[in-house]
Amino acid sequence: MNIFSKKPNPKGIEKEIGTLQLEEKKLVAEIKKTAKTGNEAATKTLARQLVRLRQQIAKLQSSRAQMRGIATHTQAMHAQSSVAVGMKGATKAMSAMNNQMAPEKQAKVIREFQKQSAQMDMTTEMMSDAIDDALDDDEAEDETEDLTNQVLDEIGVDVASQLSSAPKGRIAGKNTEGVGSSGVDELEKRLAALRNP
Repeated sequence: MNIFSKKPNPKGIEKEIGTLQLEEKKLVAEIKKTAKTGNEAATKTLARQLVRLRQQIAKLQSSRAQMRGIATHTQAMHAQSSVAVGMKGATKAMSAMNNQMAPEKQAKVIREFQKQSAQMDMTTEMMSDAIDDALDDDEAEDETEDLTNQVLDEIGVDVASQLSSAPKGRIAGKNTEGVGSSGVDELEKRLAALRNP
């Protein structure tokens, strides 16, 4: 069963990677904009989307690399085929080769090559699955938290420092001496700002 409507090609993958990288830039800008409004839930949601988008870009880049490897392998096989075609013209060389190497041995070599190739494909697939499993939700959650903190740091929102500078305990009333009243007023404004973001 073919799950793709058309075969992927390197140019299509390059275009898709470019499109996703543009989306990544837009999403980063949107995360910063949302973080500035103080909506932490929306910021985390967008950060999670950014992590998934980056994972998709990485998978496409891996596919692109695999396609390039396959293309190189195909070119090498084509070159070998061209050599074989060239050798067909030299009957003396072919007869000497047949005398040295029996067709049964050639068939055995071809079977061994196919077996090794199949094993390599299975190993590559297992490694790819293992990498995908390792990069799953745990890492995505950590990366989401790191990305959220990084964005908040970039725009200057440092909640911990704002909370640590807030007064603790009761704030003195307006009846205190006039010397410190402007400082108290400023602290009350900061406290109100922290309570009503």
